[in-house]
Amino acid sequence: MSKKAVIIGAGPAGLTAAYQLLKSTDIKPVIVEELDCVGGIARTITYNNNRLDIGPHRFFSKNDDVNKLWHELMPVQGFPSAEDKLLNIEKPLENTGADPDKQDGVWLIRNRLTRIFFVRKFFDYPITIKLQTFVNMGLMRTAKVIAGYIAAAICRREESSLENFYINRFGKPLYELFFEDYTEKLWGIHPSRISASWGAQRVKELSLSRAVKEVIAKTFNRNYRSKTTSLIDQFIYPKNGASELWNTMAKRIIEMGGEIHYNMRVTGVASANNTIEYITATKADGTTETFCGDFFFSSMPVNDLVGAFDRVPGKVAEISKALPYRDLILVGLTLRKMKITNSTTIPTVGNIIPDCWIYLQEREVKAGRMQITNNLSPYLPDDFRRHVGIGLEYFCNEGDADWNMEPADFIRFAVGDLAGVGLIAPDDVIDSVHLRVRKAYPAYFGSYSEFDKVQQFLDGFANLFCIGRNGQHRYNNMDHSMLTAIEAVKLVASGQGDKSTVWNVNTESEYHEEKQ
Repeated sequence: MSKKAVIIGAGPAGLTAAYQLLKSTDIKPVIVEELDCVGGIARTITYNNNRLDIGPHRFFSKNDDVNKLWHELMPVQGFPSAEDKLLNIEKPLENTGADPDKQDGVWLIRNRLTRIFFVRKFFDYPITIKLQTFVNMGLMRTAKVIAGYIAAAICRREESSLENFYINRFGKPLYELFFEDYTEKLWGIHPSRISASWGAQRVKELSLSRAVKEVIAKTFNRNYRSKTTSLIDQFIYPKNGASELWNTMAKRIIEMGGEIHYNMRVTGVASANNTIEYITATKADGTTETFCGDFFFSSMPVNDLVGAFDRVPGKVAEISKALPYRDLILVGLTLRKMKITNSTTIPTVGNIIPDCWIYLQEREVKAGRMQITNNLSPYLPDDFRRHVGIGLEYFCNEGDADWNMEPADFIRFAVGDLAGVGLIAPDDVIDSVHLRVRKAYPAYFGSYSEFDKVQQFLDGFANLFCIGRNGQHRYNNMDHSMLTAIEAVKLVASGQGDKSTVWNVNTESEYHEEKQ
């Protein structure tokens, strides 16, 4: 290999860049990773034979390149899983697929269900217009929602904030019920102070008007078939958690001639004549190592990258340093059972609720989201027949009271948090884990309004490509992060200089979990 690409970060984007370079070019990738493992914030952690993703993941993409990559790395199940056998569940199995009961590195076919837990009841996510929704809300709330939507449709607001973005699409009462508190819980500030661009990226074309039109059309036309998209009902998921994919990809990268260097934090970027010359990485013992290359891919947080440069314009440095992030505390619990039981028609082992994850919108609950690992894969808990694995996400800021709380104290608080609304009983907790995650969510407020100046500075280096969620300071999904890497490698392979295709990933108008 005549040329070298230095890749900062071994998360989904960094690994994908290395893998694509090895497949489509003669450029050797060298990955520099801060942690001692691959996967970044999409990795799986293990505690006492229980597995838990940092944030739950559904492997679903509308992009053919991403789907092709996933399927060439691991086979889809061709035989029933242990859970499928117990429940007599039929899945669209692959004729030449693998047996998950006999081998690892297998894609499981999983059913999708996500709901909102609010006023001690479950609502569809995203909110749907149906009788059960109105029953759950009650007559008075329903009347207010209808009146509020009509008012929003008549008098639309300038979309100068995320608050106005939501109100225009759902009306003020529905916004106050399902968006206002949760958004503030996630970001730590009120939606009126957050850019509408976050809503444009994550909510896409979802709106109450669209849902109402669908209901009316179906009511008066029995032959009506929606021209819009529907939510996916199934997705694929690695048998042993998200890290199984990243470990498989890392192994393939090494076999093909790439390198991965662990426990190295990038602390210096040397540049000249609008070109990156080398980076400096610091090891745990304080020593440093220099990595030279012809191309550089960065998935590290933008403010850390800009802060590592040898020369930065004052205004760019100021904006970058102030870029906001939201950090995460993950609490994993292994339970004998959940206190709340399955009231749906979906069969589950032990009659647990069938959700992959649940958005916790109860005002008195501090946790933002709860994943149920059994429903992502029966192989994640130590024994899915006898135990339930859950993961709780707490949004915080590095250095605040939650972040600094002792792990044992925080776990006790988390148990009480869920017990207070009847989801679990403290006596059913038999194991736990606590993890702090820095810069899990790039935020869309504060100096982000001037991010274009930072992007222009970074794009000024011809051989630098910013990829992934933190690399672009954009709340990308996993497949979008991978796609930024795929697009960047295409530019390198073709010799083109326009990086807009990399930055424009995930700007389509459709909701990311919908299909035709």
